[in-house]
Parts: sequence; structure tokens; C-alpha cells
Amino acid sequence: MNNIRTVSDTKRTFYSLHTRPINSIYRRVVEELMVEMHLLSVNVDFSYNPIYALGVVTAFDRFMQGYQPPSDQESIFNALIKAEQDDPQRYRGDAERLKELAKTQSVQELMACFKSPLEGHSVTELQGYLHALTTNPKLKYNRLFAIGLFTLLEQVDPNGIQDQATREKLLTQVAEALHLPQDKLIKDLDLYRSNIEKVAQARIMIEEITQAERKKREQRASEVMSFQVR
Repeated sequence: MNNIRTVSDTKRTFYSLHTRPINSIYRRVVEELMVEMHLLSVNVDFSYNPIYALGVVTAFDRFMQGYQPPSDQESIFNALIKAEQDDPQRYRGDAERLKELAKTQSVQELMACFKSPLEGHSVTELQGYLHALTTNPKLKYNRLFAIGLFTLLEQVDPNGIQDQATREKLLTQVAEALHLPQDKLIKDLDLYRSNIEKVAQARIMIEEITQAERKKREQRASEVMSFQVR
């Protein structure tokens, strides 16, 4: 008997947990992320790790930035993770912990951790995470894992990572250390950054349209009041 959950099962669970409508500009983002996570979770070689969690949390938070009403953001996130039969607090907790650990590193120290995760007199928590990755024979590349790696680099070198040459050099070193497909890693992250910019531009456009409509309504209301006073 085949008990593997389908995409439809996951979507049905999600919409039973988050019952409020999702704004149109964000609905596609949420559903694409949901499907991506579902397809990974049913893969026999997939295994959860904190860097993957960081990628999921970062992608969600950045693409959902500016969502109205803001109170729905956490509801959508919780429903998304629960629909994948996992714990939202585990994702949030692991993501925040990794970001805090990365902030204590220089870019040189982080790269050394990737290359030789157990070198040094005392093994740090971050080195332990990376060692688990480098010794995992089933570690498979995926886009959300790549976003998690990129977020780690952002924490230690937020300015340098914006420079294309620096970014590609660091990502090449990470790909070599973790035996990941270098070209795909760089291409996926370039597309990710481009998509974030597009969503941000769409959000600005919607805000401008909303403000223009609000001004029109206020102007009409003012004109009606002036007419009544006469």
C-alpha cells in the first residue's frame, strides 16, 4: 500500500490550518514553496538539517515581507510547516541559532569551518553542524539548502556578499567543501536574489496603487462634505 502523501494532501492540510484568504501576490509564492518542500520531504534521500531550515525560514520571511495583515504571516508559516508534518518552532529555532552562531565568525573562520569542520582545539557548535553535513553520504543539493548557505555568508560578510566576484568565489569554495554542484548553486542563488527584487518591486507598485486609491477616496469624501455644507 502506498502511504506517500501527495501534493494535494499537503495543500489540503495547509488550507485547513490557515483558513484566511492569502493576498494574490503572495499566494503563488506560498504554494510554490509548499510544493518544493513537499517534493523534497517525500524523497527517500532527503534529511532535515539546520541549514535547510535556515533556507526555508529566510525564503519565507523575505518573500512574505510586507504581507498584510502582518498578523497572518506567522499563521501562514506555521500552517506551511505543519502541512509538511513538521514543527514550525524547530525550523525557527534552528534558523535563529545558526544565524547567531554565524555572526560570531569572520568570513575566513566560516570558510575554514566548511573546509575542515573538526580542526581546532575545541569544536564549536557550528563546526559540529558542518561536520554532520560533510560526513553525510546522503546529503543532496536543493535550492532551499543553497539559500541557507547563502544566508550564513550574509551573516558574516553582508557587504562582500553583494559583490558578484566575492560572492561567486565564496560559493565556489563552499560547493567544493560540501561536494555540491557549483554552477547550479550559483545560478539558483542568482535567480533567488532576482526574484526577491521582483517581489519587492511588485510590493512597491501595489503600495503606490493603494495609496493613490486612498487619496481618491479621501478627495471624493471631501468633495461630498463640501457639497453638503453648501
